[in-house]
Amino acid sequence: MPLLKAGKLVGEDAWTPVADDGTLPSEGSALISYDRWFKERETLLGRNAPLALSIANDRDVQKLGDDARRFDAIFLNFPKFSDGRAYSQARLLRERLGFAGELRATGNVLRDQILHMVRSGFDAFEFGDVAAFDAAMKEYSVFYQPTGDGRPTALQRRLWKRRLAWCRFTSPSSAP
Repeated sequence: MPLLKAGKLVGEDAWTPVADDGTLPSEGSALISYDRWFKERETLLGRNAPLALSIANDRDVQKLGDDARRFDAIFLNFPKFSDGRAYSQARLLRERLGFAGELRATGNVLRDQILHMVRSGFDAFEFGDVAAFDAAMKEYSVFYQPTGDGRPTALQRRLWKRRLAWCRFTSPSSAP
């Protein structure tokens, strides 16, 4: 599956998926399941190599708590276009749990949903069309909903314009 990071195609995926009953490599990046993390947490805490977590969209990411920050990457799955629970998981990870690593959208990643995925906190995508990604990112420039991506909402923009106009109106240089 092609992989996009920062709007660019990435050659090889650095993460090696490891089955729940599989042996973890002693070196290198390993991708484990949410269930395995909770079964082997104490052992995995001692691991001295990059670790990523794959989470199904029916799992409670808040159970990770501060452990979310321990992972280098977290993969969230979109099993079908009409199931958007991974958006909520992404926002919880970024905005409440302070996860700052790679947040990857996997599964049924569609062009029409990419901008919303970015606004929810995703920064990597199993999606191979760079032109479609770029077009999706330019589709809207103003948003009503606040998210953790740092873009101002329409209300914030209006308030800033109003404040700027007031400052110009009340500044001594504008007096006759």
